[in-house]
Amino acid sequence: MAGKLYGVGVGPGDPELMTVKAVRLIEAADVVAYHAARHGRSNARAIAAAHLRESQIEEALIYPVTTETTDHPGGYQGAIDDFYAEAAGRLAAHLDAGRDVVVLAEGDPFFYGSYMHMHKRLADRYEALVVPGVTSVSAASAALGRPLMERDEVLTILPGTLPAGALAAHLASTESAAIMKLGRTFPNVRDALERAGRLDDAWYVERASTAGERTVPLAEVDPAGVPYFSLALLPSPAAAAFNVEAEPDEPGEVTVIGLGPGDPRWLTPEARQAIAAADDLVGYGPYLDRLTARAGQRKHSSDNRVEAERAAFALDLAKGGRRVAVISAGDPGVFAMAAAVLEVAEDPQWKDVPVRIVPGLTAAQAVAARVGAPLGHDFCVLSLSDRLKPWSAIESRLVAAAGADLVMAIYNPASKSRTEQLVRAREVLLAHRSPETVVVIGRDVGGPTESVRVTTLAGLDPATVDMRCLLLIGSSRTRAVTGADGTTRVYTPRHYPPA
Repeated sequence: MAGKLYGVGVGPGDPELMTVKAVRLIEAADVVAYHAARHGRSNARAIAAAHLRESQIEEALIYPVTTETTDHPGGYQGAIDDFYAEAAGRLAAHLDAGRDVVVLAEGDPFFYGSYMHMHKRLADRYEALVVPGVTSVSAASAALGRPLMERDEVLTILPGTLPAGALAAHLASTESAAIMKLGRTFPNVRDALERAGRLDDAWYVERASTAGERTVPLAEVDPAGVPYFSLALLPSPAAAAFNVEAEPDEPGEVTVIGLGPGDPRWLTPEARQAIAAADDLVGYGPYLDRLTARAGQRKHSSDNRVEAERAAFALDLAKGGRRVAVISAGDPGVFAMAAAVLEVAEDPQWKDVPVRIVPGLTAAQAVAARVGAPLGHDFCVLSLSDRLKPWSAIESRLVAAAGADLVMAIYNPASKSRTEQLVRAREVLLAHRSPETVVVIGRDVGGPTESVRVTTLAGLDPATVDMRCLLLIGSSRTRAVTGADGTTRVYTPRHYPPA
């Protein structure tokens, strides 16, 4: 009867972190195998050494190359492939002889582990069992005393061997991350963290859980002394923010943040970090409902028509030392809270309160992307709300934009109490634009009730438009084209004919 193959994780370095099952299988095995570099030393064997028996057969699977060059005709990959084939053959001989084989794996066998190459070559022929182990990422998080993630945060595991650009793109779109395989890749990883704006949040952890454990802010690390058995860690931003206490004698700050139009994927990494760092979340109730407050965070919701009062409340909190996030949908600087906060902040009583703006994806961009590129040439952004400006100003701007043949993004086209403004705006535009002018109506784009329609200025029915809609009114050059799949694509050519 053939022996059994076991891939056994021995943890990140501390022998006490080995599982009971791992110890039992190692002690009972006929053959114990482990990978090693050409110097012959194996970290995995060193961790498990106390549980090995003299009567056991040891198989040291020594790599022919690690990072150096080779004269193998197939190059580095050819040399490695031949090595894995030869190593699998050696283990197969033991299994065929009825011996149980334990392959030691530092950390976890299936987590960037060498064991997986044996598993792929042998598990279809022999009974194989994988015993998980504590990963280096878990050990590094414990060494820092910082959680990796909480609630809905996303953890991304990355190899440092990726190009800096690819690493930076991943780092910019996740809350927490661990970057493995440092050593010679460290300068590349540091560059990626800097590009992604995450360098100041990153920690370096070396030989976690061992006597040589070291933790230090990554920006302070000398690249010349970085071993392979180290990693970069971006811990949970929410937990990190919760652990940082504001200085009681210093003012806090107000950060005005754009959530984007609705889809959580459109929230930027910078906005996520700023929200996580806040002590207080202030905003219109439905916008705050899109956020889950972390432990220690307080929400303060209010009606959508009290922007100045909301701004003053946020500034007062910050004056008392709180870190306050004022939440807007879309971009806070486009018909939203940024202007309100800055206007109120001019009052001398808040002159020492810092105010920062974090941009967000706009509704105009989101609607435009759903149909193609209607904003591909000159365009303007207008609001039909006459709550803060007279209708005469709105009408004169509509006339000017129509006369200039600009594409128009129309915000706040209608509400329960404002039903006539869009009717009058359509009449104004029809006096200056062709009835066939392309019109895009986007409602709740990025949200659960999203709908997008393409019509014309003549076909625009104001009764079908509400406050959750955004309109894109094309120029004389904007085109609506039906594709082979039946969908309509709208775009405005980049070239404009000479006068």
